[in-house]
Amino acid sequence: MPRPLVVIIDISALQHNLAEARRRLPAATTWAVVKANAYGHGLERGMRAFGAADGLALIEPEAAVALRELGWQKPILLLEGCFDLSDFRLAAQHKFEVTIHCPQQIGWLEKTRFDVPVNVHLKMNSGMNRLGFMPQDFSAAYRRLRANAQVGSIALMTHFANADAADNPGLPLAEQVRRFELGSAGLDAPWNISNSAATLMHADMRSHQVRPGIMLYGGTPGAHKTSPAGAFGLRSAMTLQSELIGIQQIHPGDAVGYGSRFIADAPMTIGVVACGYADGYPRHAPTGTPVLVDGVRTRLVGNISMDMMTVDLTAIPTAHHGSCVTLWGDGLPIDEVAEAAGTIGYELMCAIAPRVRVTER
Repeated sequence: MPRPLVVIIDISALQHNLAEARRRLPAATTWAVVKANAYGHGLERGMRAFGAADGLALIEPEAAVALRELGWQKPILLLEGCFDLSDFRLAAQHKFEVTIHCPQQIGWLEKTRFDVPVNVHLKMNSGMNRLGFMPQDFSAAYRRLRANAQVGSIALMTHFANADAADNPGLPLAEQVRRFELGSAGLDAPWNISNSAATLMHADMRSHQVRPGIMLYGGTPGAHKTSPAGAFGLRSAMTLQSELIGIQQIHPGDAVGYGSRFIADAPMTIGVVACGYADGYPRHAPTGTPVLVDGVRTRLVGNISMDMMTVDLTAIPTAHHGSCVTLWGDGLPIDEVAEAAGTIGYELMCAIAPRVRVTER
């Protein structure tokens, strides 16, 4: 039989979460973000689940082509745009919309000839300091694009660093909005500015197009790691589930795992779970990280091994070989596990290894 570790993807939860994004901003065009293999949920599953979206958005041109080959006929947006001149030809061939964030991309666009114009999303660096034109250069970039007959529609884009914590002193959300408004003043084009955090927490913000990502998968962004996704009306779409494959009775002073970093101070029952860092579970998850055994909450103890981990069964006397172990998902929010491990839910979703079986429900 196969190893008992499995990822269960709930398609109905993905559909529900998209509906929640659309409910919050019903007049906006909704781009469902499916980058990184739909945040680890599978590109084809994401395509099926998000059929009600106005379009799909991602960064990988090859994955965008795969979406067309899988039958997606609605718009596709490349969030980082084209990486070289040939990508523009690919975009025109498959009718991709592309982000423009630097002068080099405008230059490539000007050197390329298409049968039909390409729709673009002009990106401003409003303070995150990753991609985009500075506010003072934004209008000139827009005019350069608008003068190019190869360009179809133009939308105006930026990305928020702290929409989940609007008063962040490093870069308040209001300051990014102010810079965007200033740099785009007088430009007659729709705004594409709301990510998951803005969609969940600032639904009154002016945004003609929205790009929900993590919220579609039942996670919450940034500073809201500890807030249950259910508080925002979201449902968990990924459950990582395994079984107990061994049980040990240990005594005070006995150590558990590599490095012997966990030492029992009383008699304990230790369960061995078929899941380790080679499966994508974070190796740095400390003792105390929550898990569920047969639906009962307990904790991880000791270091994570490549293929196994150990959990405390002392308070679960009914646990047995084959007991179900939920590592995140149903009954255990992924954001809570991520916080305990010092990371974010996004990383856990995306880190699932190829050897882990995936099923749907």
